[in-house]
Amino acid sequence: MMERTTCCVVGGGPAGMVLGLLLARAGVEVTVLEKHADFLRDFRGDTVHPTTLDLLTELGLGERFDALPQSRLDRVGFPVGEDGELLVVGDLRRLAGRVDHPYIAMVPQWDLLDLLADAAAQEPTFTLRMDTEVTDLRRGADGAVTGVAYRTADGDTGEIAADLTVACDGRGSTARAQAGLDVLDFPCPMDAWWFRLPRREGEGVEALSPRMQAGRFAVVIPREGYFQIAYMAPKGTDAELRARGIEAFRADVAALAPDLADRVDTLASMDDVKHLDVRLDRLRRWHVDGLLCLGDAAHAMSPIGGVGINLAVQDAVAAATLLAEPLREGRVTGSDLDRVRRRRLLPTIAVQTLQRVMHRGIVEPVLRGRMGGPPAPIRRLMAAFPPATIIPAYLIGVGLRPEHAPAFARREPVRVTGAAPTR
Repeated sequence: MMERTTCCVVGGGPAGMVLGLLLARAGVEVTVLEKHADFLRDFRGDTVHPTTLDLLTELGLGERFDALPQSRLDRVGFPVGEDGELLVVGDLRRLAGRVDHPYIAMVPQWDLLDLLADAAAQEPTFTLRMDTEVTDLRRGADGAVTGVAYRTADGDTGEIAADLTVACDGRGSTARAQAGLDVLDFPCPMDAWWFRLPRREGEGVEALSPRMQAGRFAVVIPREGYFQIAYMAPKGTDAELRARGIEAFRADVAALAPDLADRVDTLASMDDVKHLDVRLDRLRRWHVDGLLCLGDAAHAMSPIGGVGINLAVQDAVAAATLLAEPLREGRVTGSDLDRVRRRRLLPTIAVQTLQRVMHRGIVEPVLRGRMGGPPAPIRRLMAAFPPATIIPAYLIGVGLRPEHAPAFARREPVRVTGAAPTR
């Protein structure tokens, strides 16, 4: 028998879970399909920015989020000089009064997704189906998308009819590929390799810390009990990096971050180093009749700035705000779907433009050996006029057109006894 829902969300990542929660709170019947059995994947986007933190408070989930183990970063800066003094280029503390949470919370993404899933499960119109992979789009006689076909981990297959299907299944989106939407690609000079090194009690400042030398570039992120590190190298060099072996990789990391040289031997093999194929792209059109793409499925982001998860969440909030009423009334049109793209296009273009500028002006010159640190004009400006650090902080932490929870989704806070310590 054909199953049916009003809105079928493909992918249980941040965008999919936020969209599912908000639509369910609007009384829309929504089914989220997630192909994995759980949310436990390492080195996914773990940066939760001020706008998302404020959103969680509006949804009544702020105290539950605060109870999760987390570290909080309030600055972005480069270690300079022999003593490694931090040159702050983005100071989120200056956002106080503009946002309720002037910091970035580093929380394992699976904890955030579990929190959203628990909240959504309280809504009678919400369904989450794990171990369920979308394999195809259903189409009507006119070519419009009318739902999906799926396969479970047990090998069972089925179909779900839906008034609207929303692709939130990331940069490798099956739904986006099958819809045949045109993609605008931008060149990326690098890929990223993620790994972790131990962090001692009280070690390191609570700041996002890029490290640069001619030919090498990494970003060090302090986490609970460890440093999460993104090592950047020229695109397409994963095979070469792995062929050189773990000893050579350890030596590169130690040269780039001498303060961490005493622990690089905790990297047992290159299996501890996870490769990310960095992409930067954007759909020219985010929808076809019956299907809308959001988050990375609509616009893959560079890891520079760590803003991908938050843009995806903002997309989901905008979509829920604009589409809840049409979905309740069973009258979603192509114009309704395009309103979501038009509302989110400027913030997307702004962030991608900034990332492209940083790729050309910082990442590529460093990796090609033409530059060994932050550009001199930036260093002089931030050292001479510290209030200027609010500009990068605002672009990273808030961005253009921040979204807020619609009235139908707001709730009083859920009280939590005690809270996990933060660092």
